[in-house]
Amino acid sequence: MAESDKRKASDLFIECLEQEGVEYIFGVPGEENLDFLDSLSRSKQIRLILTRHEQGAGFMAATYGRHTGKAGVCLSTLGPGATNFVTAAAYATLGGMPMLMITGQKPIKKSKQGRFQILDVVSMMQPITKYAHQMASSDNIPSRVREAFRIAEEEKPGATHIELPEDIADEHTDSRPVPRSIVRRPTADVKSIVQAVDALQTAKRPLLVIGAGANRKMTSKMLGEFVEKTGIPFLTTQLGKGVIDERHPMFLGCAALSAGDFVHRAIEDADCIVNIGHDVIEKPPFFMHNDGTRDDRKVIHVSTKTAEVDPVYFPHIEVIGDIANAVWQIKEAITPSPKWNFDAMLRYRAAEVEHTDKLASDERFPIFPPHAVKQVRDALPDDAIVCLDNGVYKLWFARGYCATKSNTVLLDNALATMGAGLPSAMASAMVYPDRKVLAVCGDGGFMMNSQEMETAVRLGLNLTVLILNDNAYGMIRWKQANMGFADFGLNYGNPDFVQYAQSYGANGYRVESSAHLKELLAHCRDTPGVHLIDCPVDYSENDRILNTEIKELSRAL
Repeated sequence: MAESDKRKASDLFIECLEQEGVEYIFGVPGEENLDFLDSLSRSKQIRLILTRHEQGAGFMAATYGRHTGKAGVCLSTLGPGATNFVTAAAYATLGGMPMLMITGQKPIKKSKQGRFQILDVVSMMQPITKYAHQMASSDNIPSRVREAFRIAEEEKPGATHIELPEDIADEHTDSRPVPRSIVRRPTADVKSIVQAVDALQTAKRPLLVIGAGANRKMTSKMLGEFVEKTGIPFLTTQLGKGVIDERHPMFLGCAALSAGDFVHRAIEDADCIVNIGHDVIEKPPFFMHNDGTRDDRKVIHVSTKTAEVDPVYFPHIEVIGDIANAVWQIKEAITPSPKWNFDAMLRYRAAEVEHTDKLASDERFPIFPPHAVKQVRDALPDDAIVCLDNGVYKLWFARGYCATKSNTVLLDNALATMGAGLPSAMASAMVYPDRKVLAVCGDGGFMMNSQEMETAVRLGLNLTVLILNDNAYGMIRWKQANMGFADFGLNYGNPDFVQYAQSYGANGYRVESSAHLKELLAHCRDTPGVHLIDCPVDYSENDRILNTEIKELSRAL
């Protein structure tokens, strides 16, 4: 092949990304990425989204992957740029979000800079990604890029990493992009379906638990049909929230607390539990016992992978294959049983709703968290996307916010990192420009990536950030009180959030009453642009309600 037919490696890399259908690359380039950046500048398909911190870029790429099922792509330089991706890599891998990180590196064949800025980034990424690889030859770019996408996107999705050194990016090669293959996930074995159907039909009080793995691809439709045909009640983990419309009469709640909630009483009542898409990164909402105590419950594990054995989880029947297809097969084969009785489970749910409604109607100021949840739900349309950062309010939203569609409540019960709320809302607003997007952040979590407000304004995004402000790391204070320790080491001061938002060119508001919060949520929902609402919140009763009252009320039933 003539030299003129060869192309520059960085151009080839961009062509490979185009072939994968990449729309955005989020990140902060450095001098080691300049060949790549030059090639990217000529792409008609891929847009560079320049962020203010690599962590924000990583959270955006991961959330893009969560919404689309296609790997989001992010870019950083070597050394400090790459280390800033570590938290985002862990967020994507634990959370099941497909993402490819591309990092730069000094020339690997002839470097004249000693060890300046050089870390072994590939080894650093290995424990927190599904695949990490240094490009040592431009000829291999097509196969390695294809491999990184394949691994990132297959179950369980997660982060992958490619390091592109400067000298490799500048090589010339006659390699060509490798096309994407068409993949169908394997179907569950018929005998396992028969076993699951038998267990369900002989049970008296079966129950569905919908977990993280069910919140991807096509499971929503099939699970909805399954519940319609059988009338079997269902509950979700935090990461399974919204897979089936929670207005459904057979919805029993979300297992937000670890134990002792009304929903846990419903689980205790079940004699056959179908655990759909369970992921061990979430604490299971029920514990199996292997200590000689009598535990007659049958547990059926429906997932793309066999169950990881855990001291508290070792299911009796495993149905392994594409989840949506497995649910469809069970639905087709099952005949609802006249012996089934769900009265007690539904009573627990009714008691929870009654308790929550009473709390949610409390209009005190500063705002009471359950009331904030109700206000947010009332203000937003069904398909709105609420992106939760990490804090104690996450429990209130998981329990009290009625989700009607998959991925309309993006909470992270996997890595559970602070700082992801705003970037995750930004990516949501880019993937779904016609939907309403709200980030709910504590003051602590918001300040961990607040600089991305500038990015959101520059991109012309439409989103609202609701800051639940208690001037402290409130979740840890709650735990501190719960464990009987003195209040210590968790209070700080905040900037004036209204002026802070305005300094970025966003709109800032401060809540002055419950009625004012309602007005502000409606105004921000209906007004284009980036909005920030500073909402003082009263967390004084978190400990009493979440740790004591709920447990006492549910136990008394």
